[in-house]
Amino acid sequence: MRAILLLALLAAPALAQGRHDTAAPIDFGADHIELQDKANRATLTGNVAVKQAEMTLNAQRMTVAYTGQVIGGAPQVSRLDASGGVTVRRPEQTARSSYAIYDLNRRTITMLGAVSLTQGTNTVNGGRMTINLDTGRATIDGSSVGSQGAGGAGAVTQRSGRVTGTFSVPDRK
Repeated sequence: MRAILLLALLAAPALAQGRHDTAAPIDFGADHIELQDKANRATLTGNVAVKQAEMTLNAQRMTVAYTGQVIGGAPQVSRLDASGGVTVRRPEQTARSSYAIYDLNRRTITMLGAVSLTQGTNTVNGGRMTINLDTGRATIDGSSVGSQGAGGAGAVTQRSGRVTGTFSVPDRK
């Protein structure tokens, strides 16, 4: 119950900002890009920066998946998978994680691994966060995924944990 209340406090200003324009063009920059037309994807590496409307996404690596459909001479992007120091910035909010998936069709961003959401002096930390770009609502839980070292042969594991955070209180002088 506490987690729901805390999330409501964090999401309230985001809701007031209105919905994110997921139809806006996506501008990008990176140190290197590899186009894989037959696979309908592109891989961007090195200081990747993506901007859509008022949202920016930064990472060290990103795979851009697009449909085979071309409209107005442009392939239609359906998903961005980011890894390596991922940061998503929206007005008055910053989220950080190890990995992120921006599903343009569902209009959601899912962040995984050491997730931190900051809004002003309020912070919430967890293992996984999903942001609904239509409503601005963010849900965070303690679940996280990771990979085991050499002994685990690269197996993916799921761990459970807790959501933690700090909230500022009004000055009551």
